[in-house]
Amino acid sequence: MSLLELLQLPENSLCADCGQSEPVWASCNIGVFVCLECSGVHRISTIGKVKSTQLDYMEHDLIQFMQRHGNKKAKEDYEAFVPPFYYKPTEKDCKVLREQWIRAKYERQEFRSDKTSVYAVDYKEGFLWKKGRDNGQYLKRLFIFSESEGLLKYYTKDKRFGPKGVIPIHSLNAIFQCEKMKREHGLEITCVQDGRTRSIYVYHEDGAEIVTWYNVLRSARFNYLKKTFPDSPEVELIMKITRSYAKSGYMQKTGPTQKEPFKKRWFNLDAEERKLLYYKKPLDPYEQGGVFIGSSEAGYQVQEGLPNGMKGNKWDAGITIRTPQREFIFICENVKEQTEWLQALQEVVARPMSAYDTTEEAGFRKSSLH
Repeated sequence: MSLLELLQLPENSLCADCGQSEPVWASCNIGVFVCLECSGVHRISTIGKVKSTQLDYMEHDLIQFMQRHGNKKAKEDYEAFVPPFYYKPTEKDCKVLREQWIRAKYERQEFRSDKTSVYAVDYKEGFLWKKGRDNGQYLKRLFIFSESEGLLKYYTKDKRFGPKGVIPIHSLNAIFQCEKMKREHGLEITCVQDGRTRSIYVYHEDGAEIVTWYNVLRSARFNYLKKTFPDSPEVELIMKITRSYAKSGYMQKTGPTQKEPFKKRWFNLDAEERKLLYYKKPLDPYEQGGVFIGSSEAGYQVQEGLPNGMKGNKWDAGITIRTPQREFIFICENVKEQTEWLQALQEVVARPMSAYDTTEEAGFRKSSLH
């Protein structure tokens, strides 16, 4: 079989590590085809040498080696026992997630046997750098996770003096925010406290350590969801372990009477939790407010444009969200942003609500009354 025929096989048409289409690099040690970004991790790690299928000469013996192995066989071998809670990054994910996924598979070979995962632990403690709520400086803090308590706590320096903060696993979410935080290993941890969403920003100098924390928290969240919603399909629970924002960015909003001046706010759309939250600044610790985005069957609508006679300040690409309780008006900076927000919001509205969603809607309405 020729190199071209190998590349045209369906199992080799996507990067073995992140799923990007048309990979053109070959791992000479593992025998997989990978994209440019993932090939860089293979090159700088102990995994081994890579060659370009387009620019480098591929010896006959190497082509035969690639034929004997390939992406399908490597997946069956190196990903045989990936825990359901472990996050498999895609081409859209940040560098640290992709790098540690590749190292976990091939260097540490964590998923070749069915032994207990290193991330499925009952207790973990260690230091992370946490952003201060007021001054914005990152300070070293001791973090302790206890599954028996269902809590993630952090301390100034010594746990003898009591925690500075407590994060319940039942409402915890973790998402990498390297670009927004301007930290290579930046992680945003959120939880619901007194009806509001608290955001905590942390990082660690070591990529393996921050990704370990991330998957330890995912393991804890997965266990919590299985116990709380025993009748829900596993695939549904996996989607809710941790969630990336479907869309983030600035929009302008007006108030409930639609006569208040439009104000610029930062918005995060948590599509899985069906919540659109807004903040004064991107790294604020608490949201100013939010909108629950239910399904069209439950009376929710997302429409392009503004109500008749309404005009914005400098922006005019409007979006109207109608809920059973009220109407929300937003303005985007340009048509491109408007189109992206509309698509993200309409995908949420088009999705039927689950039992979990109905529970979340009730809680969101209750907190909005206070």
